Amino acid sequence: MYYDRRAPEYDDWYLGTGLFAERVRPGWSEEVESLRECLRHLSVGSVLDVACGTGFLTQHLRGRVAGIDQSLAMLRIARQRLPNGFVLQGDALRLPFRPGAFECLMAGHFYGHLDAATRVQFLAETQRMGGRLLIIDAALREGVQPEEWQERVLQDGSRHTVYKRYFTPGQLSAELGGAKVLHAGRWFLALMSWLRP
Repeated sequence: MYYDRRAPEYDDWYLGTGLFAERVRPGWSEEVESLRECLRHLSVGSVLDVACGTGFLTQHLRGRVAGIDQSLAMLRIARQRLPNGFVLQGDALRLPFRPGAFECLMAGHFYGHLDAATRVQFLAETQRMGGRLLIIDAALREGVQPEEWQERVLQDGSRHTVYKRYFTPGQLSAELGGAKVLHAGRWFLALMSWLRP
């Protein structure tokens, strides 16, 4: 599985290390820090990070924090970062929680990997849960197609094909049925939507 194999090097993308060390990304580090600050100041008592990965962003959330992911390798890293929270393996399209279990659901760099039909399915599942939905994802910028299949190469030389969708703030807000823009930069977007179960 791609994400199990990528887990040990996943944070390199955020940190600009490993295979990303030579990439020229002006303003990248500043935007990553802006996202961290946004999460540190998020005013909610409980958050479920859907497809939490290594917990790179999750660890900056306050309150009662949980993470769910399909990859056990990712969760092993996330568990270390959330000593006061909990993580579990599960399906983001069938969340094993009752409606209202969390004040906010967060999906960081997950929504943009879902095709149109699966995004609709994910949003239906988040509506069932209620509360708020925070989406952090990749911004549409010059030089990238709005959607594409990308080849990802890992340090072990393995190659994987991954679907990727990029958004403008307006496009993402429209898909979410309206949302407040918390961050809109060259590299990242963060939008908060209010869910109506």
